[in-house]
Formats: sequence, structure tokens, C-alpha cells
Amino acid sequence: MQTEDPATVGTPADNGPESKNDAGTSRSRRRKDGLSYKFERLRERLRKAIVEGEFEGKLPGERALAKRFFVNAKTLSKALTDLAAEGLLDRSIGRGTYVKGARPQQAERAGRWLIVCDPEREGWTTIRMIKAANDQSTLVHNVGALRPSFLRQFDAVIDFALNTPEAFLRDLVVRNVPVVAINREPDVYSINVVGPDRAMAAGLMARDLFMLGHRDVVVLETLPRSPAGHAVRQAAARYAPDALVRVCALGEVAGAVRSGATAVLCDCPVGATQVRAQFEGADAGEVSLCAVGCCDDEAPVSGYYAHQRMVAQAVLDLLKTGGAGGQRPTAVWLATRYVDKGTVRAVKDQVEEEAA
Repeated sequence: MQTEDPATVGTPADNGPESKNDAGTSRSRRRKDGLSYKFERLRERLRKAIVEGEFEGKLPGERALAKRFFVNAKTLSKALTDLAAEGLLDRSIGRGTYVKGARPQQAERAGRWLIVCDPEREGWTTIRMIKAANDQSTLVHNVGALRPSFLRQFDAVIDFALNTPEAFLRDLVVRNVPVVAINREPDVYSINVVGPDRAMAAGLMARDLFMLGHRDVVVLETLPRSPAGHAVRQAAARYAPDALVRVCALGEVAGAVRSGATAVLCDCPVGATQVRAQFEGADAGEVSLCAVGCCDDEAPVSGYYAHQRMVAQAVLDLLKTGGAGGQRPTAVWLATRYVDKGTVRAVKDQVEEEAA
């Protein structure tokens, strides 16, 4: 009877496919090598192709790469994401995947910009600075007449207008066109915002008014979703619980002053200019007039302001560094400083009463 050689018993050659133990050993060996998943093995193949120069500049589309390496799109996307996180690739939605350092910088960081503004704002320092920084920018006043084919040429939209249609902004978001709204509060859409910290500025200005003895304050809100009224009420709850805060439209300011208001706080310098025009030739008494927001070298009234140069620089930094094209919207709130134009006065009777 022939005896079996123990060394040959149970070998894969004699027993067909590898046993479960051998398969487990193989999987364990792959885990030690860091290649236990298909996307990891694919990642290393892609890394080798990049290092050896097989891929240069922009990589083929994900569908073509998946077909080339016989993997599904999800596996390929995960491998590319890993390489991008390591700094080997640059990935951008809508622009493709590039070998690090090969992406065209001018197209990524500047491109063509569409500036939307109201006609009366066209001369703003902010707009002039942005147009000077990018000679490919185009300025329009009415977006209702723009066709989708016209918008395709732009890499970003900078919105200075007060009442840009929501449908227009929503369409840009759907098309993955970065939108930067200037001097306005963010809404439900994924758009970027640059402007003064209006809520904090209104709170600071209201605190100053209450400390000067004002107990009947009118807040003029002219901007969509203005935070000024809420900020003034919060300041009143802290510094002057007995104060009356009235949030009014422009046409209601004069009546509020006639009924006893001693101060008017406007949520933008334009509103303050309009109120001042109403007061000219009228008996406004010793009413204090102030504003918050963004102004040029000459502020119309006392208030807390961010200079237009600060706004322009923040917009340029956001667009040229690619921050506006991120998946999450960015809000850049600028600090304000107090500008004294002599239009804010103390209420003598109230101050003397509180001192007594």
C-alpha cells in the first residue's frame, strides 16, 4: 500500500481551488498591504500611472476611466478622491480632474464675471474696482432679458441689485454657476454673500443711541431680509428695556418722528440720504439720524460702516481663490467702524433724568 507524502497533502494543486483557510490568509495578507478593497488597488494603479507620466494635465472623464480600468464609477470616484486628498490630483465639479499643478490657473481663478447692479449703483467704488481687476467682466442692469445661452460664457455672477428675481438666482445655482451677493442677507439658495456685518453694526449703533438717552427709536428697513430691526430690539432688551423700537418703511418715518421718535436708524446709507431729504424744510427738531452698512469716503450721516474698498477686496479674494465655487456657500461679514458726521445727539432731558 502506497503511503502519501504529508508535504503534498491538501495542496491547492491536488485539491482544486484554494481552501477557505488559504483564502482567509490571502485576504489577511491584502489587508496588511493596505489593499483590501478594490478602490485601494485601483488607487495604486492610478498613482503609478500618474507618477510614471502616463497621465498628464487633465485626466479622461470618469466614465472613460472606469471603462479603461474595468471598475464601476463609484469605485473610481472614491479612488480619485483619495488621490486628491493626498494632493496628487485637483478635482473640481464641472471642470474635471487634473494632475496637481496642471490646471489652468487663469480659467480657474478668474474667468468671465457677470456683474448685476441697479443703474444708480453703477458708479460705486466697489463695482469700479471689480471691473478694473477683471477686464472680462460684463455689467448688466436687467437680468430678465438674458437668455441661457448668454449666461453660459460666465464663470461667476456678482449681484449688487436689490431685487434680483429669485428664479434667476435659482437657475444659476442649478447650473453650478457661483453667485456672490453683495450687501444683502443670505436666503434659501446656495449663494455666497459679501458685505458688512449689518446685524452687529445695528446693535452697536442702537447701544450708542440708548446710552445717549434715546427711548423712541425708528428703524428704517429698505433691504430684503434686513436684520436691523431685530438687532435694535435685542439691544433695547439689554440696554433700555423701556425703549420703544418701531420698524418702519420710508413713508412712515416722518409720522413716527412727529409722534415723538427722537432717533432714526437706517439699514443702509441710501435710506439715510432719503430720510435727510424728507427732513429738509420740515420741523424735525433735534432728531438723531444714523445708518449702518457700506459707504465710500464720504458717509452721509453718522454710523457704523465698512468701506467699499473692503467689500471689493473681499469679493476679489473669494472669486480668485476659487472659494465661491465650493460646495458650501460662503458668507464674508466685514467689520465696521464708527464714522462721526455730527448727526447723532444726546437727549438732554432723558440723560439728566437718569443721572438724577
